[in-house]
Amino acid sequence: MTLAHDGHYILASTHRMQTHHCFEPGSVVPDLRSTDKFDALRELIHRAPVFSRRSTPADIERSVIARERQQSTGFGHGIAVAHGRVRGLARVLIALGVSRSGISYDSPDGEPVKLLAVIASPPNLSLGYLQALSTLVRCLREPDDRAALIQGTSAEEIEARIRSAFLAEMERFEEPLRRGSAG
Repeated sequence: MTLAHDGHYILASTHRMQTHHCFEPGSVVPDLRSTDKFDALRELIHRAPVFSRRSTPADIERSVIARERQQSTGFGHGIAVAHGRVRGLARVLIALGVSRSGISYDSPDGEPVKLLAVIASPPNLSLGYLQALSTLVRCLREPDDRAALIQGTSAEEIEARIRSAFLAEMERFEEPLRRGSAG
């Protein structure tokens, strides 16, 4: 993972270059108020500047809601990672919402969701989408890491924590690839 000239991170794949803008400023909504899953998804998509400063929030909403109606993206342990493919996007975008009260989400364990992520991906970036999804899930697997995000007091603090964890996981993922291609 390297920093590009525009301040975003570039993920170098052994097959091709993928660009991930990992939790750039405006990626976190620290105070989701909705307790219904579909309302919370809409709230996150329309309040997160990473989505709302683009001309596609309605397209993101349609795609993510349609996918969520097919099958719940609640993982359990207070985590859900909703996702959708959106024409017109040039890259994978990720937002994270924090709900202190919890969101009723049809998760396998029945627990309310406190960390709701939305990944929006161009249809042609399947590898980038899968890397973002798997990296994000690895970032959220530890209870202490989840608690630290939920207890964050500002969007900036939460963004810094999740960005750091995300980049560390990307580095761990890429290290074996670098060693394999060097040998």
